[in-house]
Amino acid sequence: MSHPAAVAPWHWSALADTWTLEPAVAALTVLLAGGYLVGVRRRSGWPWYRTAAFLGGLAVWVWTTCSGLGVYERVLFADRAVQLVLLLMLVPLLLALGAPVSLLAETLPQAGRARLNAALSGRVSRVLMFPLVSTVLLVVPPWLLYFTPWYTATLTGTAGNIGFHLVLVLLGLLYFWPRLQLDPVAHEYPLMIGVVISFVEVVFDAALALVLLYGGHVIAEPYYASLARDWGPSLARDQFIGGNAIWILGDVVGLPFLVALIRRLIVTGRAETAAVDAALDAAEQARVEARAATRTADADPDEDPAGDRPWWLDDPNLRHRYGG
Repeated sequence: MSHPAAVAPWHWSALADTWTLEPAVAALTVLLAGGYLVGVRRRSGWPWYRTAAFLGGLAVWVWTTCSGLGVYERVLFADRAVQLVLLLMLVPLLLALGAPVSLLAETLPQAGRARLNAALSGRVSRVLMFPLVSTVLLVVPPWLLYFTPWYTATLTGTAGNIGFHLVLVLLGLLYFWPRLQLDPVAHEYPLMIGVVISFVEVVFDAALALVLLYGGHVIAEPYYASLARDWGPSLARDQFIGGNAIWILGDVVGLPFLVALIRRLIVTGRAETAAVDAALDAAEQARVEARAATRTADADPDEDPAGDRPWWLDDPNLRHRYGG
């Protein structure tokens, strides 16, 4: 493997015209894309936007690790910072919006579906999908990455670098899956919790960015100094750019998640309102039919029966408002 500093000076066009191969991500992407498309073919009527989101997530994953970002990932701090945000937040968000577990459940035979449901309702799933746990899995890893030997390990070792590419996506999925609740979950929590947690995540991102910007300590300085890079920003300036990337890009990437949550809240609210209206209509229809059945044949047709009055006057939760 060539020394990381041997690459040409970074340029914006490298994001499109400079490529490398990350075998683990490439192989996993091919397997996931193939499996998903097979499921879509078997399940007629699957929403196209779910497929677009899932395949888009895989495409961003490949681009993040195999484009110029992958080429310069061990040379520039800012490059690695952009990868962090995309792998931890954008890629798993898009994958979760594709609802792959729901697609899998609908295409499995009955026995396989039962085993999947049993696994999703088990103790491990309940713990991992608990709001506090899933939030910790999203906001703590960046701090551990930069302030433990993990960061240097991702720069100096192949296994550490591959782990960086894979583990962050897995941790992000463990967060977005139970928050969006598009796929089956161990326990459904109010969607508003996801909105509140989003603001908590923003605070942690900002705090990490501030430490990187103004903490006065260059992360992995011995490693970056050993590259003897004679182009681009200084080590301190490179970290300053990376800190801003985490702060700004993290907030921008979080917007689609908030939009998805708010949309889910609106859709769920409309469904609940429709269900309540249907139940009230059915109850009123039952009242009318019951009164009609109990009327005697010789009753005065002009008489206004005592029971023939609006339903809300008899509802124990509402009648006090109308003097019933």
